[in-house]
Amino acid sequence: METNCEYISYESTGYFSKMMLDYVKGDEKLKSFYKYPVSVDGIKSSIEARKQFDTPRSLLVDELRKQYEGIALTARQEQNLQLLLQDNTFTTCTAHQPNIFTGPLYFIYKILHAVKLADYLAHELPGNNFVPVYYMGSEDADLDELGHINLNGEKLEWQTQQKGAVGRMKVDKPLLKLIDRIAGELEVAEHGKELISLLKEAYKEGLTIQQATLQLVNELFKDFGLLVLIPDNAALKTAFNSIVKKELVEQFSHPLVEETSKQLAEHYKVQASGREINLFYLVDDKRERVEKESEKFKVEGVGKTFTEAEILSEVDSHPERFSANVILRGVFQETILPNIAFIGGGGEIAYWLELQKVFEAANVPFPVLVVRNSFLLYNEAQEQATEKLGFNVTDLFKPTDALINAVVTRESDFQLNLPEEKEQLKSFYQRLHDITTKIDVTLAQHTVALQVKALDKVEALEKKMLRAEKRKFDDQQRRINKLRAQLFPNNSLQERLDNFSHFYAKYGKEWLAQIYEASLSLEQQFGVLKLL
Repeated sequence: METNCEYISYESTGYFSKMMLDYVKGDEKLKSFYKYPVSVDGIKSSIEARKQFDTPRSLLVDELRKQYEGIALTARQEQNLQLLLQDNTFTTCTAHQPNIFTGPLYFIYKILHAVKLADYLAHELPGNNFVPVYYMGSEDADLDELGHINLNGEKLEWQTQQKGAVGRMKVDKPLLKLIDRIAGELEVAEHGKELISLLKEAYKEGLTIQQATLQLVNELFKDFGLLVLIPDNAALKTAFNSIVKKELVEQFSHPLVEETSKQLAEHYKVQASGREINLFYLVDDKRERVEKESEKFKVEGVGKTFTEAEILSEVDSHPERFSANVILRGVFQETILPNIAFIGGGGEIAYWLELQKVFEAANVPFPVLVVRNSFLLYNEAQEQATEKLGFNVTDLFKPTDALINAVVTRESDFQLNLPEEKEQLKSFYQRLHDITTKIDVTLAQHTVALQVKALDKVEALEKKMLRAEKRKFDDQQRRINKLRAQLFPNNSLQERLDNFSHFYAKYGKEWLAQIYEASLSLEQQFGVLKLL
């Protein structure tokens, strides 16, 4: 398929953290915090380490089959499920919470990156098989983050009274009303009815959010061979019991993360700090911290207290009641999947860089960390509007003021900068300096101060000249503001705010194919994609 995508560095966008940029560049300061480079050689090393680990493949496939009961698998998905039983099959994984209706655009990009990487590695390393997996973080309880989408600049919120893990919440009438609200806006688009049908088929009253998300994600990506894993599962959690017990008895993860965080904090702002015990207790509509006081384990939110023997027995009897927080979530993921590469955003990579020692202590292989693909999507009309202003779409990453100043400077009939005049001023003060120094050397410093003051006044005059001239370019300013508002909503990256539904309603499944074609595997660059 034809694709029209230009790739630029993450750094040139101005929207990413120093730590992420340094990671992408392979900066020496970070090399001790991860295991393998982002390269085919790094993947090969990750595979070798994974081969030494006893992944519970049969358990994984059995639970995936139960999870997909009642859902028709494509031939490619069925093949991938069978391949997972083989020792030379590995996963490329991305993880995300079950945001309603998939949440922000980068949800889609992460999944298609996992697919593209699996396909690329299958070509590069033909002695192995690679299966893309979306690992659903359905135990997250942050409804404020997961319970809304942004559609055409408007925030649509799910007004539910439910509490606890979002994945265990049920589709209710307020959520169905949101689908009707989306339908009112998007059904008129070419693929609008198809989109609303997708949402209504997935989000049926009474279904859990994790099941609805599985249905929707499966419908979007089944033809790519993607498998969705819901890890909120008692059988899968039995494979993690030994690490849960280790955390309860030893509280091993917190001191390791603290030690790593201190080292990282010498150069960067550190994200995840964790707690003394990095586990939650998950029951009914509650997800509460497990804490230790003296010799007792307490879960305040549910009014439970355990002795050590009792809580270890609870792990064996009810593994589904123990939920890893951000520090141990990845260890669980890598315990149950034969994973060799994890695809995450800048924030995710930042906290994974704190976790290598935790993985070592748990004797679980650490994967290759790949920064997920990012895109700016634009259409023909937006490209034409940009070109009429004398810019390329990639120029639009610059701040609005810089763009307006560039237009004014380029198109004004008047001189708005005074470089020659400033040079003449410097020469004048140099002559003054030479004259005054001969009379009294103490006057030299006074002359320099006069020069600095004079140049400051000339630069202030330049700014006033530019401001005065800007008033004649109101039309261009309006057009720049309109373009920037469309492509950088709230002055943020489009992918962090906009939902996929607007694009799907316009382009249909073809849109997903365009994103897949433009997706990179291990290059870690930002894509500027014209939709065809």
